[in-house]
Amino acid sequence: MSEPSMQRRPDRIDLGDNNISRLICGLWQVADLEKGGRLLDPERAADALQAYAEAGFDTFDMADHYGSAELIAGRLLARYPNASRRPAAFTKWCPEPGPMTAEIVRKGVQERLDRLGVDRIDLLQFHWWTFEHPAWLDALHEMARLRQEGLIGALGVTNFDAAHLALALADGVPVATNQVSFSIIDRRAAGALAQLCERSGVKLLAYGTLCGGFLADKWLGRPEPTEIADWSRSKYKRFIDTAGGWTAFQGILAAAGEIAQKHGVSISNVATRWVLEHEAVAAAIVGARIGESEHRSDNLNVFGFALDAEDRARLEQTFAGTKPIPGDCGDEYRRPPYLTASGDLSHHLDAIPSVFKAEPVPGRPGRLRVSSGSVWEPIAGYSRAVRVKDTIRVSGTTATHASDRCVAPGDPGAQATYILDKIAASITALGGRIEDVVRTRIYLRDAALWEPVSRAHGRVFGDVLPANTLIEAGNLIGDYEVEIEAEAVVTEA
Repeated sequence: MSEPSMQRRPDRIDLGDNNISRLICGLWQVADLEKGGRLLDPERAADALQAYAEAGFDTFDMADHYGSAELIAGRLLARYPNASRRPAAFTKWCPEPGPMTAEIVRKGVQERLDRLGVDRIDLLQFHWWTFEHPAWLDALHEMARLRQEGLIGALGVTNFDAAHLALALADGVPVATNQVSFSIIDRRAAGALAQLCERSGVKLLAYGTLCGGFLADKWLGRPEPTEIADWSRSKYKRFIDTAGGWTAFQGILAAAGEIAQKHGVSISNVATRWVLEHEAVAAAIVGARIGESEHRSDNLNVFGFALDAEDRARLEQTFAGTKPIPGDCGDEYRRPPYLTASGDLSHHLDAIPSVFKAEPVPGRPGRLRVSSGSVWEPIAGYSRAVRVKDTIRVSGTTATHASDRCVAPGDPGAQATYILDKIAASITALGGRIEDVVRTRIYLRDAALWEPVSRAHGRVFGDVLPANTLIEAGNLIGDYEVEIEAEAVVTEA
């Protein structure tokens, strides 16, 4: 058994203008501690955060909905009058989908500034519930303008899949980070998302690295729990179940335990080290239960050893005995199986208003239509989509945002992602689902660029498998690289 080298402070990394700890203190459990309605004492809680900061864990992650976490962090930051020496505070803005005007975005950002008591947010991360509502692009572009004003240090997103992160980048949004679930149980981020990050320079902030505390020595060989009290552990038990269940999980835990014994560290250290050794990962976020269990000394061991080829091969061997978490990063919030603290989110998503409004066609009983507000629809005299009985036909759709802006000029894959969201939104507004699509037609400016468009199509329709035609249409209007039309037949779920 080897001994890890003594490490007195966490490793650090530059992230924009911030130099941060590679282990970030996550404050999501403040909401869990306050769920009974009793707020934490902000000064005493700030004392606990200051102890982390003085030990080198001086980077904190929170969100607008993590109880009073922003207020507690604000009390901590107030203790450091020299802004250049104060801890780094990352927070998130998670608005409900709807119009994202400059006023709405500025109000959301200003609330974060006020709660933190700062003039600039070190990293502001944006979460969006459904990409069928395209106002997320408006919000990000407005946040980029506020960054230019100096109100935001760096701009990040959270729970974005590879396709929509690529779309944001292709549309000119200066995204610095994407915060996603990443662990030896949930390995989705090691795929297409990591590849995109390596090409673009975007860094990942990994949460769920310890699966709510399940990736720890105390769970090795233990029976499956039947009751779970806290939100975080309930969430990650769903991940374990989806990955193959408790037996498969124990296989991974046993392998991590062997590696931990070899290096003289803990299972948690091995799990965290595996994530941090991915090139795309800037830092891992570890929960800080204020006033409860604190593992600063053990966490420092993460930086005192490295996994060797034998260690990685041993883990890969156990991964083969598990099931991959379905979909891409963030899908757990947007489609089944919902792997969140509260479980099934379908009621929440169903309550989000559609970006389109279905209207009856005058003089045509039983016929409905939607308009996307494109400048071309009234000029040429057509609807975005029309429903007659159980059939929905969607017009040829381009990556036109609002009335006339071309999204992601010159990038056919990103445009296809935007178009397919737009098609899905029009079908949803008319009472259908994307799973009801039976035919699609794709028109390309240049057939040589078929692959990124086809991959975008496959991401949406890989399980649906509608009839499809792809042709080179020659020169499309303006900067559009691709146009897609669809037909759906609505059936009962």
